[in-house]
Amino acid sequence: MRAMPVEPPLDLAFIDADKPNYPVYWEEILRRLRPGGAILVDNVLWGGRVVDQPQASDENLAAILRFNDMVAADERVDRVMLPISDGLTLARKRGESPARAAR
Repeated sequence: MRAMPVEPPLDLAFIDADKPNYPVYWEEILRRLRPGGAILVDNVLWGGRVVDQPQASDENLAAILRFNDMVAADERVDRVMLPISDGLTLARKRGESPARAAR
């Protein structure tokens, strides 16, 4: 991802990869995402285990718990976690979108 150009900005990105690197993907995408753009992140409920086992011993579960906390504290986005399938986070990058600024 780091080899991808920053311009033109992305409108939409989907993260569904190795869980320990979710924060890396998040940062790389967010810096390429236009204001008003969206990031979708899969598996954020990890079969409900993020609620059932807050003291995670599984590496992937622990990574998702850390990632969810990071996203919840990220002031650059508005976000919602949807209980669809294995959990889906939808985040919209804050800031004025180019289309809105042109009005």
